[in-house]
Amino acid sequence: MTTFPLIAVLLPFVAAAAGLLLSRRPHRRPSGPDERANSRAAWIAVLPTAVSAVLAAWLAWGPGFAFLNGVTTSPPTGQTYGTIVTGGIPITLILQADNLSSILGVLVTLVALAVQVYSVGYLKDDPRYPSYSAFISLFTSAMLLVVYAGDLLVLYVGWEIMGLCSYLLIGHWWEDRSNSRAAIKAFLVTRLGDVGFLFGIFVLGLAAGSFRVSDVLEKVPDMSTTTLVTATMLLLAGVAGKSAQVPLHTWLPDAMAGPTPISALIHAATMVAAGIFIVARLFPAFLAARPTLDVLAVIAALGMLGAALAALAQDDLKRVLAYSTISQLAYMAGGLAAGSDTAAIFHLLTHGAFKALLFLCAGAVIHHVGSNLMTQMGGLRRELPVTFVTMTIGFAALMGIPPASGFFSKDGILLAMDGALSKGSLTDAAALLLYGSALATVAVTGAYATRAWLRTFFGEARAVALPEPAPGMAHVMDVTEAPRTMLVPVIILAVPALLLGFAGELHLDLGVAAISVVLAVLGAGIVYAFWRSDPVADPARLLGPLRAPCERAFYVDGLYATLFVRPILALSRLVVRTDDVVVDGAVRGSGKSARGLSGVLRLAQNGNVQLYVSGVLAGVLLIAVGAVVFA
Repeated sequence: MTTFPLIAVLLPFVAAAAGLLLSRRPHRRPSGPDERANSRAAWIAVLPTAVSAVLAAWLAWGPGFAFLNGVTTSPPTGQTYGTIVTGGIPITLILQADNLSSILGVLVTLVALAVQVYSVGYLKDDPRYPSYSAFISLFTSAMLLVVYAGDLLVLYVGWEIMGLCSYLLIGHWWEDRSNSRAAIKAFLVTRLGDVGFLFGIFVLGLAAGSFRVSDVLEKVPDMSTTTLVTATMLLLAGVAGKSAQVPLHTWLPDAMAGPTPISALIHAATMVAAGIFIVARLFPAFLAARPTLDVLAVIAALGMLGAALAALAQDDLKRVLAYSTISQLAYMAGGLAAGSDTAAIFHLLTHGAFKALLFLCAGAVIHHVGSNLMTQMGGLRRELPVTFVTMTIGFAALMGIPPASGFFSKDGILLAMDGALSKGSLTDAAALLLYGSALATVAVTGAYATRAWLRTFFGEARAVALPEPAPGMAHVMDVTEAPRTMLVPVIILAVPALLLGFAGELHLDLGVAAISVVLAVLGAGIVYAFWRSDPVADPARLLGPLRAPCERAFYVDGLYATLFVRPILALSRLVVRTDDVVVDGAVRGSGKSARGLSGVLRLAQNGNVQLYVSGVLAGVLLIAVGAVVFA
């Protein structure tokens, strides 16, 4: 068992290498997909991921459930595979599964497996499916490296590979310029946060004299408050980038340009989960840095409510789920700020299940309709009964309606925030802002989830002219469900989305739970009343004058364009102009000067012998006069 973490990481990596090598083979047919190559790539992608999922489940069988029940001190399973001598602090090649990492490993592998199986049907007509599936395998391997790494620099390797894979997968349909721009935006924004993350690792490693996670946590009591605050603030930059926290959250809605299964993978179990996992992994360091927790609480409060309001005004179904992800990740960050890593990770697990379910159901809807827009949906519960039932379960879990899993995990976070008001882990202002935003977000979440549910599955079907489908996709518009390879993962994910809440230690506070359910039902009821009064109109009209700012996500992208993008573009144009006029002008000017001088000299070379003799005599005369004068 000590080698299981290593094998779980290596299997998807080997699958990625094999898939990329095989994808370079020429297609048997010059146009369209090679069905045999796609089938081969599917087996190469699915089987290793399935084996990794089995190994992860084996590792988590005891420690994982122990963590959900508050036990965090079980001995890890794994081993060290060597040390890299750097001339300073060595890098330890250690992979291990403890209480926290073992349960996250199960989430990563199961969602990755569901996405791989789902993609077989979703992208069956895509000629680039082999490379696509290989990048998913590499993504899975990188996330497992982050989860199982026992050294911060080894963890950072997986962290950066995930960033590269996200760029490649979001921009899978790069023919559309908006897709390639979304991929570049995701890459640059997360890289910006990663700069701070790397320096945070350096600060912790130098202070502890080691980059091993266990050594760092052991040395936390000996570190000064200044060191801890500096390190955790820098780490928080990387967390904000990867987990789409304010102010580095803007890349995630645009990441919807990628295929829907990639949205499920990135938004549910891998990239966005990495930041929350890091805070939980180094939680003692964050607990000892109270100013960092206050900052995290404010970031979480702004993110959860702002993103929920933005979700309420979106027409694109995938963007509704994207802003929902930002909001739910902020919930987890709020749970960590309130001092409960167990509640935050529990919500991370349930969110991974129901958000992956929602995205894959959205993919089935989009595959059927041929559009992401809810204005082109409606009445689909009759045509897609399985998708309707499973997506209803997902929305119930998102809203926190019992007995769905989200009810239990969200109650745990709200209970932690309620406790933060009295136990003093946060300043009073930060704790009050966090708890108030969380309660308001419960109501808004019920509103936007109900709106998306009603506009997708109820009312009259909307017969409209559909836009051109994405490459590898086709308009379906029939009365059948999605292919079996797409339905099976959806049905399987519906089970944990509904029942995973019973896996944790149940400490329900009836008062907090009742308030949560009442607020969610209140938000849902208001939206239903608006929809019932006019099923054709968008219930988002209840926002009134706030609708436009919410639809544009409060103009944060526009603000960044004004403060950073346009000045940088202006500066770059100035640099180009300076290079053209000054630098290149100097080079061109020197050439013209040389040519002009050569023209003057050429005047003396005219072939007139008398002129040459006169010049020689004049020279001799000048020399003679000079000799007499200076003698």
